[in-house]
Amino acid sequence: MIEKISKNLSPTKQKEQTVLEILPNDTDETKLLRLKNGSWDNTKEPWLVYDEKQQLHALLSIETLSKMIEHFKQAEQETLFLKLEKSILQQLPLDFQDVWTVAMEEINKSKKKEIDFDKLIKKIKKEHPNLFLDLKDLYLPEGSSIISATTR
Repeated sequence: MIEKISKNLSPTKQKEQTVLEILPNDTDETKLLRLKNGSWDNTKEPWLVYDEKQQLHALLSIETLSKMIEHFKQAEQETLFLKLEKSILQQLPLDFQDVWTVAMEEINKSKKKEIDFDKLIKKIKKEHPNLFLDLKDLYLPEGSSIISATTR
């Protein structure tokens, strides 16, 4: 199990992986840490720690944890931007950037944590119809259709 976790968490070789074990002590307030593998001087993370119940834990520096949290936040923001982009494109914007700007203003004004982008863009389309293509405005002579025009 430790080999699999080591490969997923860190590119370090297993021999370099620091593995610790928590051992009981005479008092409940203190425990002993025993080095099972690797080195105390190893700066490669994570350090793996077995507790008294043989459950495996990962030990990270605050710096590494902060970087991970920042990456998660960036990934979440990118996902939200992709969802917003999809909602905008589904409504056939004439100028994507204009719609994006209005949507971002609405999002920044909103106090909601969760925003339904489809509803937001439909609201913007209703309030600012000039920003979107309206299929009714496309002129097709009466009695013609796209199908009949393409088959002629």
